[in-house]
Amino acid sequence: MRKFLPWIIVGVVLFIGYFYFKGINNTAVTLDQDVKESWGNVQTAYERRNDLIGNLVKTVQGAAEYEKGTLTAVIEARAKATQTTIDPSNITPEQLAQYNQAQGGVTSSLSRLLVTVEQYPSLKANENFLKLQDELVSTENQILTARTRFNEAVKPYNNHVSVFPNSLFAGMFGFKAKPYFEAVAGADKAPDVEFNFDKKEAK
Repeated sequence: MRKFLPWIIVGVVLFIGYFYFKGINNTAVTLDQDVKESWGNVQTAYERRNDLIGNLVKTVQGAAEYEKGTLTAVIEARAKATQTTIDPSNITPEQLAQYNQAQGGVTSSLSRLLVTVEQYPSLKANENFLKLQDELVSTENQILTARTRFNEAVKPYNNHVSVFPNSLFAGMFGFKAKPYFEAVAGADKAPDVEFNFDKKEAK
């Protein structure tokens, strides 16, 4: 019996090690899937906003011909944002910062547009415009919620792959910490808009 004892010990150690490493990997996979699902919700919310912006621009174009520059800024910011894509499996801080900055550009130009059109009474009374405005407000709240839930999904994943001794093996399994969404620089400042009330509203 004694001559088999070392093999029994080795077998027990390997058995325990197998389930230990399996647990690390499977938990990381599950948490990673949660992050990917949350990222998908972020993208869905931004895509909804992009769709609404297209309709909003068409509505404003018909009533505010003096705001061509503001409308162009919104269209260009939207186009830039849609060109910035991310693979959540290999997301890096630099990629997320670039994505965040592009979407922040849309938010900034859109805010400027909505503030500017306040000088157009016909738009403020336009039922379609008011509906789009309400939907945009709702969508912005959805975006905020989706970003928050993405960060909430990233936290347990990062904790799992970063704590010792998991960190020793997470890299071997291809898992690494993911970045968080952060506020865009200047997001706390209101858009600087100058009204020129000498302009007559387009008829």
